[in-house]
Amino acid sequence: MFGTISQEIEVNVPASQAWELYGTLQLAKLAAEQPNSVIDRVEVVQGDGKVGTVLNIVFLPGTCGFSSYKEKFTKVDDEKRVKVAEAVEGGYLDVGFTMYRVQFEVIEKGKESCITRSTIEYDLKEDSAANDSMVSIQTLVTLMEAGANYLTNKNT
Repeated sequence: MFGTISQEIEVNVPASQAWELYGTLQLAKLAAEQPNSVIDRVEVVQGDGKVGTVLNIVFLPGTCGFSSYKEKFTKVDDEKRVKVAEAVEGGYLDVGFTMYRVQFEVIEKGKESCITRSTIEYDLKEDSAANDSMVSIQTLVTLMEAGANYLTNKNT
């Protein structure tokens, strides 16, 4: 069972400035600092934010169907402003997902504005189809909103 969901948010900063957040480990640090997030902490297992970087995403107890999972950056394209991370251990892979991928894009809209888009793609074993409900874009929307606030406040 394959699925995909995405969400966009407009941000009133240049795309290049938004990519300084999204294209680096800064976004992971911001995720862990959000008071309304289900994420407890994000640990850098290896890497510096480029392709091959592995993060351990740890959730607050009782907020998810598992406590953590590791994701690996499989694409960081500074020119197209696209970052892709894929689950490589634990979490979603332990509950019937054969693939769980998150993509962030920063799309230039105008000289002083851009759109941030997050997309989740996943593949789920037939006998685990009920776990489809575990996939939610809300955590990423909260993160994009926090990113927009951070960038806007930094810009003023």
